[in-house]
Amino acid sequence: MKAFISYSHRDVEALNRLHVHLAMLRRDGLLEEWFDRDILAGGHIDAEVAAELESSRIFLLLVSPDFLNSDYCYNTEMTRALERHRAGDARVVPIIIEPCEWQSSPLRELKALPRDGKPVSDWTNQNNAYLNVTQELRRIVESEVKPKLSSNAAEAGALSGVEEASQARRYRLKRDFDEIDRSEFLDTAFATVRNYFESAVAELDGTEDLRARFTALSPTSFGCVIVNRGQARGTAHITVHRRSSGYVMGDIYYSFSENAAPNTANGGFSIEHDEFELFLSSRDFGYHDRKEKLSAAAAAESLWTEFVQKAGVVYD
Repeated sequence: MKAFISYSHRDVEALNRLHVHLAMLRRDGLLEEWFDRDILAGGHIDAEVAAELESSRIFLLLVSPDFLNSDYCYNTEMTRALERHRAGDARVVPIIIEPCEWQSSPLRELKALPRDGKPVSDWTNQNNAYLNVTQELRRIVESEVKPKLSSNAAEAGALSGVEEASQARRYRLKRDFDEIDRSEFLDTAFATVRNYFESAVAELDGTEDLRARFTALSPTSFGCVIVNRGQARGTAHITVHRRSSGYVMGDIYYSFSENAAPNTANGGFSIEHDEFELFLSSRDFGYHDRKEKLSAAAAAESLWTEFVQKAGVVYD
């Protein structure tokens, strides 16, 4: 899904952070971003912006005092985006970057991100705010993709065998992956897992009969603890490490114990690849590959589910 990002140039730092957090959506082939920095030198700015306003399926508005003050953002980009939203052929998602009077604008009709429209700048850890944004965007994109696939499948039933194959055909490019590709993928994957756990712990802590704490142990490791007051043995620990040298149980590996040493593990995820993409594959304590192809977000959710179960908590 092509996403048009509308922002004030005074908010370029917020744009850069959002771009980083959207990495897994790009890697999973779910989202393609466009913003005005993609216009090449010599390009006709107004014409290219107008073309993208008509071709994009989702509009991400980085809302701030400077955005509301910008005639171009407000009167040109936002106005056209809302027209297409109301017509039902696009979706507008306001992302509140800083406190501002956005609820006095037409955006008051829409659900804003992050959670409850709380501005990114008001979050203690802004990475949690951007993680909440990307998780919600993944839900939006996947909800748009699944009905389209179902519709295509129904239509394909009426096509001939040749036409049906043509409808389902996808083109993928084979490529080689070097150590820099693997290192960058590992950096992004570990950050995704860490941010997922930090956000999930913040969400869980304070829930009835539950306490949870996230601890950043080092740039390459973190730990979490969950206390389930409803069970006598309802305490669970986990320590997660990013491989920094050598090879233990994987490129990202974990122990279900507190402050576990970096040379111990109960399981892990290793970076693998096929002819087309890099992905994570999980390994258990017995050094058996499970042969999954996991995105970093899927690996984080899988590990979180296993972790909370050890405290007598079911996550679904």
